[in-house]
Amino acid sequence: MSLLVVGLSHRSAPVSVLERASLSADAKVKLLHDTLAAEPATEATVLATCNRIELYADVDKFHAGVAELSTLLAQHSGVGLEELTPYLYVHYEDRAVHHLFSVACGLDSMVVGEGQILGQIKDALALGQELHTAGRLINDLFQQALRVGKRAHSETGIDRAGQSLVTFGLEQLAVGVPVGEWAAGKRALVIGAGSMSSLAAATLARVGVSEIVVANRTADRAERLAEILVASGTGVSAAAVPMARVADELTRVDVVVSCTGATGLVLSADDVLAAVSWGAAPDPAPQAPAGPDPSGAAGSVRAPAGLELAGQDADVLARLVAAARDGGRLADAGAVRTISGAAEGDVCPVGPDGRSALTGVDANSLELHGTWADQGEAAAQRQPRRSTRTQAWPTAVRLALLDLAMPRDIDAAVHRIPGVRLVDIESLAEASADAPMAADVDAVRGIVAQEVAAFGAAQRAAHITPTVVALRAMAAEVVAMEVARLDGRVPDLDERQRAEVTQTVRRVVDKLLHAPTVRVKQLASEPGGAGYAEALRELFDLDPQTVASVSRADAADPMNDDDPGRAS
Repeated sequence: MSLLVVGLSHRSAPVSVLERASLSADAKVKLLHDTLAAEPATEATVLATCNRIELYADVDKFHAGVAELSTLLAQHSGVGLEELTPYLYVHYEDRAVHHLFSVACGLDSMVVGEGQILGQIKDALALGQELHTAGRLINDLFQQALRVGKRAHSETGIDRAGQSLVTFGLEQLAVGVPVGEWAAGKRALVIGAGSMSSLAAATLARVGVSEIVVANRTADRAERLAEILVASGTGVSAAAVPMARVADELTRVDVVVSCTGATGLVLSADDVLAAVSWGAAPDPAPQAPAGPDPSGAAGSVRAPAGLELAGQDADVLARLVAAARDGGRLADAGAVRTISGAAEGDVCPVGPDGRSALTGVDANSLELHGTWADQGEAAAQRQPRRSTRTQAWPTAVRLALLDLAMPRDIDAAVHRIPGVRLVDIESLAEASADAPMAADVDAVRGIVAQEVAAFGAAQRAAHITPTVVALRAMAAEVVAMEVARLDGRVPDLDERQRAEVTQTVRRVVDKLLHAPTVRVKQLASEPGGAGYAEALRELFDLDPQTVASVSRADAADPMNDDDPGRAS
């Protein structure tokens, strides 16, 4: 076994790099084809999720394999090799097996113990099988990983150590309120109809939302998901809408979950700002009537209906809407954090309570406000447990957004819009970093260690199987030749006598070979036992071509249950 894995994940790379290094479905196919075309690799598959990209391959040269796989990842992910290299990790042979088994058990997930990774591992194996890039090693490895993951979930309480990414995200949106209580009666929009979006929709239905709207570029998939939700028995109302209707739906829903394969933003800050500004909330807070412009200036902008959020100055919020409508965009979260902060004691140009004496609120003022707000967030995050990004203004949440896509679907700048709460992959990583670890994690680690040892032993034993088969084939040929010679010397033997003699000779040969072949398999299964196959070939002068033909036949049928060395 020469298993090699090269990859990057949320543990090794920042979210900004993971976003850019994500692989589309077509990119996965091209990556696997190019991997097999490369000289060091004989079989391969790719495991790509929202927070990891890993390329698994059986290679005959370690250093050449690392160089080739790293180059291919960079080439197909669109991130330059020099930029990608610092975030890559490499595992080889038993360490690679240990890594995949840990991933399958949820030990390497952003939310420890989440079970969705098993479905993603199954998809990775199915892709390799469909493209015929997964051979005997990859098949055995990934099938065993699925069994290890299921064993961990059934034999331990690892499920209590964490939840699915969707459930964890909803808990972050609920902010300390039980998810069922928070979700009751809410209307939700799910963007996308893939596996993660389907899980999100099912979870929303289970926790008690009253209505779910599914938007997807492929209408048939959205309609199918809506039908499944209606038939789920949860009592949720569900319907499908085209992607062109997303902006309209934003004005009437309370929760949005987005997870698409888009390479660009699905929801911009302007989209969200317009929705919370002009859309009426389901249960709007009592609003004071909008009065005239305090300055008395002609042509002042008045806050539209539904915009007077608690604790906010309607005129200032109206100016925010006008700024967005005139082309001023909210600054991106990452860009804002690079702006030098104001000195202590300085005040925000917009004002933390939404009141400002400014005659206008442009994009630059919003950037300065973002810097000021980030200083407050940084102070709040000095607490022992970091939480998701908070609102810049102390308002009631009008729209809750959960972005599970990588790269992200929703502009990170929306978390500065009054009345909007955003939880994305980055904030989930922050929130889960300090999450308590259950004692069951240690039990799962023990299971992983056991299974890695068993898998390695089975693979090493399987490595000698072609040599043992070739030895027995040679012995059978010798028996046949000697029986034929006996026929020439003793032609008067009848069929019964000839069969008895033949069976006797075969029993003698089998007994002579039984103990050595059983023992050599035991020895070969131990670490460092690879040399026993070569010793057996030398001792019995086995034809290398015969051994190779047995190996090829075995590899052509990876599901061959007759192989005693196959991992189970």
